Amino acid sequence: MTPNEVAILSATEAGKILRDQIGKIQSEHVVNKRPFDYVTAIDKQCEALIIQNIKKYFPTHEILAEESGNSEHRDSYCWIIDPLDGTTNFIHGVPHCSVSIALAKDNDIILGVIYDPFRDELFYAEQGKGAFCNSKSIHVSSQKNENYCLVATGFPFKDKELLNQYWTALSEIFLKISGIRRTGSASLDLAYVACGRFDGFWELRLSPWDIAAGSIIISEAGGKITDFEEKSNHIWNGNVIATNALIHDFILRIVQKTFPTNP
Repeated sequence: MTPNEVAILSATEAGKILRDQIGKIQSEHVVNKRPFDYVTAIDKQCEALIIQNIKKYFPTHEILAEESGNSEHRDSYCWIIDPLDGTTNFIHGVPHCSVSIALAKDNDIILGVIYDPFRDELFYAEQGKGAFCNSKSIHVSSQKNENYCLVATGFPFKDKELLNQYWTALSEIFLKISGIRRTGSASLDLAYVACGRFDGFWELRLSPWDIAAGSIIISEAGGKITDFEEKSNHIWNGNVIATNALIHDFILRIVQKTFPTNP
């Protein structure tokens, strides 16, 4: 199987587990990793399934996964996995979460897959081959007037000391756009930018597995994704601005003013 086929197979198999188990999770199966950051037995089950599939076909590849960390392999290829992006939604029975799988070669993302099992929407992209949702080509929006834009974001729920700065940026952005959405799944927010549902997205202190797959899907869909310094280090420093490219400067300017140095 090709890497893309393995990623799609793994995402859809893990997604079936999420679809079958939502609403059934018991409190004793939820662990608090740190304040307001949770992991469930389902996260671990899905991650184990994905890793098993990858090791079957690509045993030498490195793996960076949310729940199990870095593998011991040191290969030029590295899989970046979030088995359940939107764990808090999942715990509460909110059917808005996803499986996110990306493959990097020498730190350059070459493919990404994001699967929403509750809408049966599979977003994917390979470097130089375009972006797709359920085999249909997707593209970012063409909206350039921020007054008509819908922008998604994520609260710094794990770093609440940043809330005052965050509210400052959020307020300035909100006053100039059509609406703000906070969905609880950064991977799906990025996928929605790629297919034109959202015109932009920004968040800080995310993890590589939250961003990696969405990053290439947005790029292949004609969008722009950077960190707060307008550099391409967003996957590793976790500070992300993703847009249709047309409103990138608008969000970047406000965020840079609020966070003059990387938070």
